[in-house]
Amino acid sequence: MSPRWTVAVLALLGLLALACEGSAGAGSGPSDPGRPRPGTPGSIAALGDSITTGFGSCVLLASCTRNSWSTGDGLRVESHYRRLQKTNPAIRGHAHNAAAPGARASALPAQAETAVRAKAEYVTILIGANDACRGTVDAMTGVDEFRRDLDRALKVLKQGLPKARVLVLSLPDLNRLWEVGHTESRVTRIWSRGICPALLANPTSTAEADRRRRAAFADRIDAYNRQLAAACRAYGSRCRYDNGAVHRVRFTLDLVNPLDYFHPNVAGQNRLAEVSWENSGY
Repeated sequence: MSPRWTVAVLALLGLLALACEGSAGAGSGPSDPGRPRPGTPGSIAALGDSITTGFGSCVLLASCTRNSWSTGDGLRVESHYRRLQKTNPAIRGHAHNAAAPGARASALPAQAETAVRAKAEYVTILIGANDACRGTVDAMTGVDEFRRDLDRALKVLKQGLPKARVLVLSLPDLNRLWEVGHTESRVTRIWSRGICPALLANPTSTAEADRRRRAAFADRIDAYNRQLAAACRAYGSRCRYDNGAVHRVRFTLDLVNPLDYFHPNVAGQNRLAEVSWENSGY
């Protein structure tokens, strides 16, 4: 081989070696999909009520946690847990749902203790619907009491999980359900079984007393949302409020299950997951 060809071959081999070196290093860099993105949590806990347990999203009026907007691991809902797996596969198997059907804000501190025991690095909170959905307006949880229960729960989280990120969601616009459902006989028949009577009793009535009751219910939801936002601000930089994103969702009957026309179905859970994820910071 002539000296000129020898030099050319050696140069080509050198370039190939550099190319191989570069591709070997690319897979081990920060963009490696097998590695968690910095700051992505390795565990999640959900606090709240029946909405967060996926109640009514399967075939029965019962909890169906695989469809939870927060910790669901089923294939039909793109929950926060499933979204986090895309950036941190190590979170798999570390989702804890402490929510319970019928839970009011008074149950939140005990649920927060569960999250602490689970050493959750990310905690979601959606609470308050049952505080408002009482038999009468007078029976609804007082705003000050609601805030005290919320503060107690957040104190448990801050002391037990000081590095965890907390996401607090606003309450859905439940009056919106009355707006879209009160003219549907199939819906009002089911509501008459005692579903959220403070709002949905006598759903077709236009009497002044019923209008005042619905307005008082809406005012209480708004008051709870103000307290949720204020409590999160008081918690500090590791708490995020959704800025009313969930409350602004314009629910339709297609987003609630046909068994009670109140709890979100699979489509409704997906909608909750979508709008709340946009405010999660991840």
